[in-house]
Amino acid sequence: MTAGGDVAAKRPLRADAQRNRDAVLRAARETFETEGVLASLDGIALKAGVGNATLYRNFPTRDDLLAAVLESNVVDALATADELSRSLSPRDALAEWLVQLTWGLRIWHDLPYCISVVTTDPDSPLSSARNPLLVRTEAFLEAARAAGDVRDDVTADELLELATALSWGVDRYRDDEPTARRRVRIATAGVFS
Repeated sequence: MTAGGDVAAKRPLRADAQRNRDAVLRAARETFETEGVLASLDGIALKAGVGNATLYRNFPTRDDLLAAVLESNVVDALATADELSRSLSPRDALAEWLVQLTWGLRIWHDLPYCISVVTTDPDSPLSSARNPLLVRTEAFLEAARAAGDVRDDVTADELLELATALSWGVDRYRDDEPTARRRVRIATAGVFS
């Protein structure tokens, strides 16, 4: 890309374009909450009061839209991770992170499926949502490993995949938070030494 293209890419949106983008994000979040992440993109555009071209100009693929909607969720998850690492032992911080991660990934129907696709497509726009969670999982795992609290053969990728799979179950079985917490504790017991 030319230097001029780089500058154009960083230029702020016009006020009307920003309003349209924000409307699409609001409509997508509301739609994902009620219908799941595989809901109609045309329906999201309609709900936002914009045309399909506006939606696709801002978000060329479903994953681009989903990644943008998830951005604030990831920021919140990372803030929770910071608090856990400050306030709990390495073992307890990792255990609670896995609960929080599972609970957070279950927020919309089919989100676990979309997140799991990133493992086979590292160029997916959803990498921006998954990768910070993986990095934080690795940090928790290494701290717990250094304290002698986890098995040596467990990887951060495996833990994130496990939390993603568990979140699917939490969603499908309509777990409340205490039930989800119990499900994660049982499923992750073999991680700890």
